[in-house]
Amino acid sequence: MLNSKKTNILLAMAGAAALMASSPVLAQAPAEPTPAAAPAATPTAMAPAADAANPESMNEAVGGGHGGDITPISMFMEATVVVKVVMAGLLLASILSWTLLLIKLFEFGALNRKTDNFLESFRGARTIADMRAVSTQEEFDGNPLADMAAAATEEVELSRQAGLSVTGDHLDSALGRAAAAVTAVQSGLALRLSGGQQFLASVGSIGPFVGLFGTVYGIMNSFIGIAQSNTTNLAVVAPGIAEALLATGIGLFAAIPAVVFYNYFNTRIAAYGTRADGFAAELLNGISRQLDKGA
Repeated sequence: MLNSKKTNILLAMAGAAALMASSPVLAQAPAEPTPAAAPAATPTAMAPAADAANPESMNEAVGGGHGGDITPISMFMEATVVVKVVMAGLLLASILSWTLLLIKLFEFGALNRKTDNFLESFRGARTIADMRAVSTQEEFDGNPLADMAAAATEEVELSRQAGLSVTGDHLDSALGRAAAAVTAVQSGLALRLSGGQQFLASVGSIGPFVGLFGTVYGIMNSFIGIAQSNTTNLAVVAPGIAEALLATGIGLFAAIPAVVFYNYFNTRIAAYGTRADGFAAELLNGISRQLDKGA
C-alpha cells in the first residue's frame, strides 16, 4: 500500500514537470538579438514624398518647366506651331492697326489744315480766273477741294476757248459741265480718304474668330495630352489650356482697337465728305454768279 502511494506521488510529480515544460512562457526560446535599426529609406522611395511636399517642385509641374512663373511670353514660347502662327499673325495685325491710326491721324490733320488755308484763299477770289489761280497753286496740290475748284474752272475755260457763249446762250450747259467735273472729283474723294479702312474692318471682324481657332486647336492638343498621360490632374494640363486661351485674348486685343479706329475714321471721312458737298455748292454758286456778271 505504501509503495502504491509513493508510485502515485512520483507519477503526479512527473506529470507536473511535463505540464511546466509544455507551458508557452517556459517553452519560449531565447529571443534573437534585434537589429540595431531599420534601414533608412532609399532616396528613390523618398523622392515622390519630397516632391509632393516641396511647393517648388509642384510649381515646376504646373508651369510646364517655367518654375511656376507663367507669363504671356513663356506661354507663347511653349505653344504649338499652329497656335504660335495664329498669335504672331494677330499681333502683327494689331501693330499694323496702330500704325494705320498714326498715319491717318497725321493725314487728316494735314488735310484739314490745307483745306482751311485753301478756303481762306479761295473766298478772297473775285473772278473765275482768280479761282483757277488759287486752286492750281502748288501749296494746294492734291487737296480735294482745290481739285474740285480746278476741275470746275477748267471746264468753264475750255468752254470759253471752244467759242461757246458761257455768259449767254450756253450759260446753263457750261454750268452743267462744271457741276459734272466737280462730281467726278467728288466720286473719288471717298476712295482717297478710305485707304486702310478695309484692313481695319477685316481685323475687327475676323480677329476674334482667328484667335478662337487658335484656342480650339490648343485645347484639343491639351485633351490629347490628357489621354496620352492617363491623368486628369488639372495642374498638368492647365499650362496648355492657358496657352490656348491666350490666342483668343490676343484676337480680342487686335480686334477691339481696329473696330474703334474704323468707326472713328468713318466718322471723319463722312464729316469731310459733308464739308466737300458744302464747298461744291459754294463753288458752283460762285461760278454761276461770275458768269451772270459776264466775268
